[in-house]
Amino acid sequence: MKHHEFDQLQSFARIDQDFPHRAMPRDKRLQRWVELLEADPQRILSTLLETEFQPRAVRAALRCDNSAISVAFNDPVLRAAGLENDTYGEAKRFFELSDGQLHKIVCYCHFGTTVSAEKTARYIRVRYVDRPDGLLARLRAMIVG
Repeated sequence: MKHHEFDQLQSFARIDQDFPHRAMPRDKRLQRWVELLEADPQRILSTLLETEFQPRAVRAALRCDNSAISVAFNDPVLRAAGLENDTYGEAKRFFELSDGQLHKIVCYCHFGTTVSAEKTARYIRVRYVDRPDGLLARLRAMIVG
């Protein structure tokens, strides 16, 4: 079997965009995102500018090349699970995050104009993947963010 990068496949393979989405629970989607970021921990990612100050429609359409969201969108597994593009609004919908939660992951005011994939992965893992279950843990997450 010969292996190719996804970008290479697009040049000679027919990709059916109407292929049915594969259901993936939220925790598995977030786990996959973390794994993608951890695969290249030194990668420098771009952040989005002032997400909290944008009108809702503008905020939903925000995107930039080489963001944590674009890392997720470049993954065929997450696209097959329903991730449609690399905008803020789509990431919010797909990963089932609130504006406040996604803001803390991708906004420049928390990291500067760039952030390492490792730091982003660690934040998502601690907050949403490896978090302890239970009422007190959920209450703490609601209060602390």
